[in-house]
Amino acid sequence: MLASLREIVQEVSLASDIKAALDIITSRVREAMQTQVCTIYLLDKESGRYVFMSTDGLNKSAEGKLSLARDQGLVGLVAQRAEPINLENASAHPAFKLLPDIGEEPFNSFLGTPIIHHRDVLGVLVVQQRDSRRFNELEESFMVTIAAQLAGVIAHAQVTGAITSLDHRRPGKKDVRFKGVSGCPGVAIGQGVVVMHQADLTAVPDRECRDIDEEIDFFNTCLEAVREDIRQLQSRFAERIAAQEQALFDAYLQMLDDKAIGGEVVARIRQGQWAQGALSQVVLEHVRNFELMNDVYLRERAVDVKDLGVRVLTYLQQSEPVAREYPDDTILVGEELTASMLGEVPRDKLVGLISVRGSSNSHVAILARSMGIPTVMGVVGMPSKKLDNQTVIVDGYSGTVVVNTSESMLKRYQDVCEEERLVSKGLEQLRDLPSETIDGRRLPLMVNTGLMADLTRTLGYGADGVGLFRTEIPFLLNDRFPSEEEQRLTYRQQLEVFAPKTVTMRTLDIGGDKGLPYFPIEEENPFLGWRGIRITLDHPEIFLVQIRAMLKASLELDNLQILLPMISSLDEWDESIELIRRACRELQQEGWPIHMPKVGVMIEVPSAVYLAKALAHKVDFLSVGSNDLTQYLLAVDRNNTRVAHLYNHYHPAVLNACYEVARAANAAGKPVSVCGELAGDPAAAVLLLAMGYDSLSMNATNIPRVKSIIRFVEMAYATKVLEGVMKLDNARDIQDYLERNLEGVGITPLFRPNLDFH
Repeated sequence: MLASLREIVQEVSLASDIKAALDIITSRVREAMQTQVCTIYLLDKESGRYVFMSTDGLNKSAEGKLSLARDQGLVGLVAQRAEPINLENASAHPAFKLLPDIGEEPFNSFLGTPIIHHRDVLGVLVVQQRDSRRFNELEESFMVTIAAQLAGVIAHAQVTGAITSLDHRRPGKKDVRFKGVSGCPGVAIGQGVVVMHQADLTAVPDRECRDIDEEIDFFNTCLEAVREDIRQLQSRFAERIAAQEQALFDAYLQMLDDKAIGGEVVARIRQGQWAQGALSQVVLEHVRNFELMNDVYLRERAVDVKDLGVRVLTYLQQSEPVAREYPDDTILVGEELTASMLGEVPRDKLVGLISVRGSSNSHVAILARSMGIPTVMGVVGMPSKKLDNQTVIVDGYSGTVVVNTSESMLKRYQDVCEEERLVSKGLEQLRDLPSETIDGRRLPLMVNTGLMADLTRTLGYGADGVGLFRTEIPFLLNDRFPSEEEQRLTYRQQLEVFAPKTVTMRTLDIGGDKGLPYFPIEEENPFLGWRGIRITLDHPEIFLVQIRAMLKASLELDNLQILLPMISSLDEWDESIELIRRACRELQQEGWPIHMPKVGVMIEVPSAVYLAKALAHKVDFLSVGSNDLTQYLLAVDRNNTRVAHLYNHYHPAVLNACYEVARAANAAGKPVSVCGELAGDPAAAVLLLAMGYDSLSMNATNIPRVKSIIRFVEMAYATKVLEGVMKLDNARDIQDYLERNLEGVGITPLFRPNLDFH
């Protein structure tokens, strides 16, 4: 049955729409189980009923027309219990209800299994048989396995079908959401523009061609270029391979013939599809058909077909007759966006970004934050090819993409955009005012940065300095390790721009989801592996060059602080500080009149929280990296969309850890700060203020909002709010408590826009 399972999953994943997917499932499961009937009931969330959607063995004319209430029949019972029900005489069960007109009267045996995706029961998979018998344990296990394997595919197929309205019996569902992770906060509404990597058949978007005859001529020209390439290859191999093997090239040419792939593509173009889309559809259909064949030789032909398709697509892309035009409200969409793709869009036309793959630390997300472009990354399951020329909403606050939008949803987000604009305009007047409470407690607001492009925008927000300069970004955007002098120039520019304000530079922090293309790190569990200070201590030649560059860059400015990432033990601190002192001594011996800067550590792993007291007596300052600390405390990878909803910096464990670190630093008389999303959350800033943090570091766009809330409260009030929060043991309760209390002073609407539009 395992082989059957693999084949079913593969077939369903390649289905064109939800109806095709369901029909494949019912047909193949019935065959694998050797039963007379297989049926799928899917939950229609609008009506709350389980719809008779697909069957193999019952009345197919009733598909989509009949349904059961949530509490009706054995199907409803399976869904309610969220577990299989296996009966040898279904009609004798108290919950049995005969659904008229589907023809299930002759069947006695019943095995129903819930189809569950992310805790939601999507439907019920049922097999039936005339004989009165209980299905055995192996059969039941197979049904559970197939339902679990197919749940995600069905969930994907549902939303895909909703977008394209492939089920013509009912209009497409409105306000379809896809969940990813936030790459850059903000809201954008615009027109989807799908881009793709060169010669990627799976990423070609659906798009109408402007002139059918011109598109056919263009395709035929590219097709002939590929034919000529193959003829040249055949000629080149003529003396090196036997005539029998040369027949392969003849087969290639036949595949491209007008009666084969070439003719099929032209037929698609005549239906209005552009050449690239038509080619992609035809080639992938052939590849799918070959891959499903039992004969090994025929399955291998899928590789040949795909190779031909890529060759033709390459010519189509290189010779595309019309340059791409970008609308004024372009939202760039792709399977995996790159910096070069961003660069092709005029800056004044780019309003949002969506990437199916990638994380909040991807190059594109880093660039998006520096440019202030709302971005959602890692939107797994989103049919990106379908979004070309579609109206799309990018919700960078919650990491959500909304498509097929209703007028009411569009209006709500338009109101949010207008509110954002007005708030930003109103906060501009705070730029030159100090970040201090009503009763005079200063809380400097620093900026997180890493790109030269950040400088102008950062200065415009009135930052009190740089709390975190991510030195890995120049490494990430390079094709080799930058030299000492290249690093010195980069660091010098940052230090000069902010002088005399402090600039805290974090040493190279790679690993996890931040890999260098020229220094690959392949690990089964990268977040618990070789990353941060562990790498640079193992490679002192990299570490020392970077420290020397920083120290040279600080000459006569003396506004440098050095921050060490991922410290998990006192030994790592001791080794690191000794290397820094060594670099300082060597430069002094070389004649550089430099001074030893202040050096601190990031508190971002649980062990560092417990060592905070000991570390505080050794270091010059502490800085809590709230993003990684939250991730490690909660064991949640926030770039994994399956568990990202569990990532919450209001979790009591996170707030308690932050409180303990602040107390340890305060007791030792050492400065302590927070950098990350927690620092940039205005409500959380009130808590951090009361905990005793000396500064907060955040993305530049958050500075005016946090400054406004700091200037609106008194220390006594902040302390009272903190005391109330620390008595709670649930993140949701903490958020509700903060919202109620901050609403009491009339400031919440500015900072917590209501984006829960379910």
